[in-house]
Amino acid sequence: MKRQLCGLIAISSICNLTNTVALAQPTQSNNLYYTYKGQRIPLQQRQDLIAVAFKPTVTTRGSAPILRLEQDLASGFRSSTPLEVTPLGTNYALVSLPKGVSSSGVEQRIQQQSYVQGTLPVLTRNNSQDVIGLPNEIIVTFKPNLSDSDKQSILKKNNLTVIRKLRFTPNHYLVRTNNPGTAVLGIANQLTQVQGINSATPNFIQTISKFPHPGNFKLFNTPARNKQNKSNNLYPNSNYLGLQWHLNSTPLKQCLDNKASDFDSLQSCLNQPVAAKASVNRTDLRVIEAWKNTTNKGRDVVVAVIDSTIQWNHPDLKNSLHTITSQDKCPGEIHGWDFSEQVSGDVSDPCSIGDADTRLNNLELTILNRRFRDTFLLTDAKFLARYPRISQMAKYAYPDKSENEIAQLIRDEFRQSLGGEFHGTLVSGVIAAKPDGNQGVLGVAPNAKIMPIRVFGLNGSFSITGYIESIGYAASRGADVINLSLGTYLPSDAESQVYEQVLKANPKLVIVAASGNSSDISVSFPSGYPGVISVGASNILGNRAPYSNFGKGLSLVAPGGDTYSPPGVAGGIVTTGGTWMEAFWQGIPTPTSRWGDVVDMRGKYWSVQGTSFSSPAVAGVVALIKGEDTNRQLNREQITNILKSTATYEGLALSDEEMKLYNSQMKQGSMAVSDKQYFFGSGLVNAEAAINATKKQLASK
Repeated sequence: MKRQLCGLIAISSICNLTNTVALAQPTQSNNLYYTYKGQRIPLQQRQDLIAVAFKPTVTTRGSAPILRLEQDLASGFRSSTPLEVTPLGTNYALVSLPKGVSSSGVEQRIQQQSYVQGTLPVLTRNNSQDVIGLPNEIIVTFKPNLSDSDKQSILKKNNLTVIRKLRFTPNHYLVRTNNPGTAVLGIANQLTQVQGINSATPNFIQTISKFPHPGNFKLFNTPARNKQNKSNNLYPNSNYLGLQWHLNSTPLKQCLDNKASDFDSLQSCLNQPVAAKASVNRTDLRVIEAWKNTTNKGRDVVVAVIDSTIQWNHPDLKNSLHTITSQDKCPGEIHGWDFSEQVSGDVSDPCSIGDADTRLNNLELTILNRRFRDTFLLTDAKFLARYPRISQMAKYAYPDKSENEIAQLIRDEFRQSLGGEFHGTLVSGVIAAKPDGNQGVLGVAPNAKIMPIRVFGLNGSFSITGYIESIGYAASRGADVINLSLGTYLPSDAESQVYEQVLKANPKLVIVAASGNSSDISVSFPSGYPGVISVGASNILGNRAPYSNFGKGLSLVAPGGDTYSPPGVAGGIVTTGGTWMEAFWQGIPTPTSRWGDVVDMRGKYWSVQGTSFSSPAVAGVVALIKGEDTNRQLNREQITNILKSTATYEGLALSDEEMKLYNSQMKQGSMAVSDKQYFFGSGLVNAEAAINATKKQLASK
């Protein structure tokens, strides 16, 4: 995790910028930690941020408390840099404290507001700019077979009040203590020593900012031609198929060899027939060949996408939705569930926690649309004045840039950040997009069905309770595959226990997760949990994508995009976006040049990069495998073995720096795997070979 300004998508320059500026140092304390598997995970308290919790009576589809808080703080404090309020979902917010402004005075004014429930400490890990809010809540799990009366006795003795029992997760309870603030950490740590309690985890409110890293579209700044791709007769209406090199890299690599350098020339080249014998190395999933060897293409396979906003009314997704048929479904529950807002309604009714629509609601649209409109409609001077804190940070980081350049930098990052709010939409398109007209993109398994499950609110915020409930929900609603394009270095016992329970109870369920985007030598969680397929990212050149985690825990790699090799759309993964909605564009002329990483001018399609996209690519291949296994004979272990045994190192290459790192680890005696296995796991997934192996294995049964 980085700083919350990076949002759910880690935008390169803004994330670098926030790490460059000198901010208030976190407070060190040996008492600030939580425990995971008996080990202490140290934390520090940040002094430059205050987290605000709004009252639960303020619903996500009603009034806008964050907008009221902005106004109330603006009128109450006069400083050279106004207080900045950033949403964390719609039930929480962050208030940034400018230098010289007392936190006690700001906190007092915040708590005076009738719509505010209270303020929370903001923590971080490893002295980073992570944002970890600490509400007065703990997730408690009890020892198996403990009676209800014994549970009540333990809770009473430790002054704990049950808020609710978590859905879909046996033996998990959300409780409240009598001691708020950082004391919650100490209470949770003490509870782990209480007889009868299995684990106690603070219900952290976190932000995810490393998944994914979107691309850079600067190379392609001319209008796209709306031409039909005639180079493949499987889906002739998908005129972006040639750009989707992760499905078949041959056409795009040949065009790049022919020096196609902008969008027009690239599209023109892609509209030409592909040579019968390609001279380029394949660095894709060989999905086109897999389609030719099957008529199912993932039919009747349900893939749960646990993520941020999933705008399932996108033209390429609306026909790829699963319909919930469970007997215990909530009113209005048709396709999936939104767990992103955990404070709403009467908690005695489990159906009041969240709602049935994973799309942006009206309040969220209002919050996002203000900043989006500012980037297009305000002059440079007015724009910089509207966002003084980030403007000061940009000027500090780039002292040689003009005011116009600073304004444009921030505009670009704000727009990119907005695109990141639709992370779940981007991920869903990689799995099961199917064009509905003469323009569109294709998912790896276009006949599979998406079960949309939202856990992230605005700015990538989420609570542990919503996240672990979403895992149980997906399993209970009949998901065949779960994709998790998310991750953190803040694992918890409550989380790991849920994965263990769900995988044990559902031996045919396959869970695929992103390895992480920190270029670390071990994967992040949940991809690091046993039984989860951890997927790293490769690029069109066959290299490890420079951001992709590797080493311990890595299962496989798949194309995740690298928009610097080569630069622009040619290196990214083209998929479904969310900024095309008319609500964003009222009163704004359609741009004549591209902004952010959009493929078309309004962002119906985006070009992105990250292990967030290699993971759903593999989830799509699993859907293709399960599409062949119509009777569901294969279990999780068998499918994982098929993926690994058919993966290949062909076309993959290591850099000199990677070889130096590997040899260094060898000298230390810490290497037990080959160099390519260290960086690529079992290799690049091969959908064609996996389908052939699946058919062969099923035929032998």
